Amino acid sequence: MAGTVTKDFSHPETIAVWRCIGCGRIEMPATCIGVCQDRKVELVGAWDYAEVVAALEEANERVAALEALAGRLARITPREGAWKASYLALQAEARRLLARPGGGVSR
Repeated sequence: MAGTVTKDFSHPETIAVWRCIGCGRIEMPATCIGVCQDRKVELVGAWDYAEVVAALEEANERVAALEALAGRLARITPREGAWKASYLALQAEARRLLARPGGGVSR
């Protein structure tokens, strides 16, 4: 599949930190060796990350199903007199795929 993201998101690198429930300040105690400098970083909460990973996996599954349908449409030539039945079958399958949760249009 051409557009599939292949990076393994199942085991992200995480750090445990203290976060202020008032202002949101984040600290992580560590042993200072005397050369520390504070740098601005952007962090993502584990829950948000897990939601994105689940959405990505669902999107990849949907893309694979729709690519399979497009592949059949591209490779199949209906028999003489069966064009309408083939079209209606492919249309029904496309509607079924699009009607799945998060599928968009459902006409």
